[in-house]
Amino acid sequence: MRFAAIADIHGNYPALEAVLADIAAHGITDIVNLGDCFSGPLEAGKVADRLLSLSIPTVRGNHDRYLIEKRPEDMHLSDSAAHAQLNGEHLDWLRSLPAEQIYRNEIYLCHATPADDNLYWLDMAIADGSVVLRPQAEIEALAEGIDAPLILCGHTHIPRMVALSGGRLIVNPGSVGCPAYDDDKPYPHKVETGHAMASYAVLERSAAGWTAQFRNVRYDNMAMSALAKANGRLEWAAALATGRMP
Repeated sequence: MRFAAIADIHGNYPALEAVLADIAAHGITDIVNLGDCFSGPLEAGKVADRLLSLSIPTVRGNHDRYLIEKRPEDMHLSDSAAHAQLNGEHLDWLRSLPAEQIYRNEIYLCHATPADDNLYWLDMAIADGSVVLRPQAEIEALAEGIDAPLILCGHTHIPRMVALSGGRLIVNPGSVGCPAYDDDKPYPHKVETGHAMASYAVLERSAAGWTAQFRNVRYDNMAMSALAKANGRLEWAAALATGRMP
């Protein structure tokens, strides 16, 4: 079995198209989407039309949830910018998404963690502003009760793979459309990949078990950086140009 996992598109339509083309070029027809599809100052409407046309298994991310739970006037700038481009069909699709899903009877999908769509699973922010690998015991505790041999999550935008007890594997494919961001919870911190390419993962099962291949795809990131700048989001412009926060 072989399939691709994408996550955290954040309205970046050219990045999504580049990733889909790369997936197709490798003869892969099955894709799962781990959420946070639209939020950002980019092209949420075009991404929404494309995703609805694909009909791929998708779980709801925290920003997807904000788009259907909050009033536009109460949303963060990235969410309100996306919401303004979405129509009723797009929002109904978001409402239909589950928070978690079992794919092909053996692969567990969620956006962040099973119980909290805002919690980093494989990484953690610490008081000095760094983002580091979460201790193994904490990662294992968050996976308690999940017997699937392969677990997929997104949210942090950092490609990461961790082996769990019992031979299980947990994989974050990285972000298709947003290579860097900052946040203030639980401490002010920056998440930076250090490059501007679109990221995803190919998952494959052999007789020996599951493996993950992380892929990075070039696209016209400077066009998206210019769009973010034109929309007044200089931090997004920097992240899309460099993979680092200003």
